[in-house]
Amino acid sequence: MNGSQSGWAQHRLLASRRLEFMGAPMHALTMTETLGIAEEAMAFRRPLLHTVINVAKLVNMGKNPELYEDVTGADVISVDGMGVLWGARLCGVKVPERVAGVDIMINLFDLCAARGFRPYLLGAEQQVLDNVALRLRRDHPSLVVAGMHDGYFDTADEDAIVAAINATDADCLFVAMPTPRKERFLKRYRDVLVPNFVMGVGGSFDVYGGKVARAPQLVQALGAEWLFRVAQEPSRLWPRYYETNIAYASLLWRELRSRPIRR
Repeated sequence: MNGSQSGWAQHRLLASRRLEFMGAPMHALTMTETLGIAEEAMAFRRPLLHTVINVAKLVNMGKNPELYEDVTGADVISVDGMGVLWGARLCGVKVPERVAGVDIMINLFDLCAARGFRPYLLGAEQQVLDNVALRLRRDHPSLVVAGMHDGYFDTADEDAIVAAINATDADCLFVAMPTPRKERFLKRYRDVLVPNFVMGVGGSFDVYGGKVARAPQLVQALGAEWLFRVAQEPSRLWPRYYETNIAYASLLWRELRSRPIRR
């Protein structure tokens, strides 16, 4: 399949899988399909912006019009959180599986190593970045990292950082900054960034670099990964998760009550 045929097939796939839940668009894609879309974007040099939806982001999108605009403007929106997956299914929105941002990133590291694509890593603390680079050298000795920059910079420095990223001619860009900062950064610069596949990965560098532990598979499957994270940083994370989870439960209840009326 040539580039134009591939582009048309990808466009049809994304259009047919774009759904809406609680006012937020998302794509009902599997992990395999998501990775295939990312690979095509890099192989055929077709710019693509990817983001994810989880409970916290879904709640905050309702309160922050700028965040809503930034998220809904992405080309691919994956369902990251189990709470969103279960809530969507409960409301009759057919989502095949959870496609977590950290798992996409790790799988794309594998893909980059196999296909010779070069990632750029932006965000997190310098020590975390150094640990990510060490692990990548251990896991993928053949992988060439196009460049790295920590996430501690001012808005005034962004143009220079984008220029430095572009100078590396990287194939993909992973941005490990918190919401809504990473969404705003990617929306602002998506049209000038050279990397063809661009995605925000939040705290995924912290996980891959070993700063924080990833919840066991069983805990993830039970939808309690957020609780595992809270146990590691209770004073910082408990207020945030408590507020967003309560808000999401209220929104979901209202959504469930309104659906029979719409039918």
